[in-house]
Amino acid sequence: MTDLDDIPAPRGQLTLKLVASRQDTNFHGDIPGGWLVGHMDQAAELAAGREALGRTATVAIEAMDFLCPVRVGSMVNIFTEVREIGHSSIKIDVEVWSRAPQERDPDELHKVTEARFVMVALDDNGRIRAVRQGG
Repeated sequence: MTDLDDIPAPRGQLTLKLVASRQDTNFHGDIPGGWLVGHMDQAAELAAGREALGRTATVAIEAMDFLCPVRVGSMVNIFTEVREIGHSSIKIDVEVWSRAPQERDPDELHKVTEARFVMVALDDNGRIRAVRQGG
């Protein structure tokens, strides 16, 4: 990934936007990391699917650190950026940024986490295929 900026800003395309609701919390009322990872995986799949023109699956997630918690009511923005396309794989950088429910400035986002997802293109039978058919 990259070093932290002095003035960090999301990189890539806004792929998924959702609200962290009370039903998403764990026993302690917190939004768990697994909830975020699941949505990051969805966003990576959407981005990879656009490149592969079809079905993809996650084969790896590179290191992930959580920088700040996500509170109930926060707007969660998930950005994706294609980093590399191989024969059958696609590497997608995924960043999560959130806006607290009490934040009045719609542009005030806080970085929550980032990771690189490695996806593979799949055919209709679930077997690995070339990302670019015929290429």
